Parts: sequence; C-alpha cells; structure tokens
Amino acid sequence: MKMKFHIKKGDLVKVISGNHKGEQGRVLEILGEKNRALIESVNIVKRHTKPSAQYPEGGIIEKEGSIHISNLMLIDPKTSEPTRTGRQKDENGKMTRVSKKSKEVINVV
Repeated sequence: MKMKFHIKKGDLVKVISGNHKGEQGRVLEILGEKNRALIESVNIVKRHTKPSAQYPEGGIIEKEGSIHISNLMLIDPKTSEPTRTGRQKDENGKMTRVSKKSKEVINVV
C-alpha cells in the first residue's frame, strides 16, 4: 500500500527539529518505504566510494542525507512561513492540497 504524505517532490520545506532545524530547501526525493525525504543542500553527508563508471576517481563524495518526514514542514507559498496542509475538492471534484494558514491551493512546482 502506498502512503500519502503532506509533502511532495518539488515542495519548499523547512526543517522543524533535529540538527538542521531552521534550514530550508526543495524536496529532491521522497523515500516512502522509510518515511524519509531528501532535501536539497540540507543534511550533507560524506560517502567514501570506490572508483566506478559513475565516479572514475572514487574518493569522498558529498551528497544529501535523508530526513524523517515528521521533521519537515511545508512552506506556504503566499506567506513564506511553515504551514500545515489540508485537502479539499476543487471545482472538478479532484482533491487538492490547501494551506491551513492562508487557505490557498498548493501547487507542486
């Protein structure tokens, strides 16, 4: 069964707890089976890699580590502040995400 989360790929989010509290970034990927997300330029980790076709030199590579989804909050596009999300039907009967603060529909960029 596929889970639904309050954030999606491409959303602008803010980290609300943990070592990277207060940092913002775009969601690069959602790891649904682990309830985690990769956020652009947040939680940078170093990986020691052997030479391969992708990395012919090998060495130490910096990339984004995952953050648990419960530690992330969506940034409201209108007020630029963290907000909770709700769901409501639009005029076509399709469910859309809505900001609880500004009551605006949230579109994925």
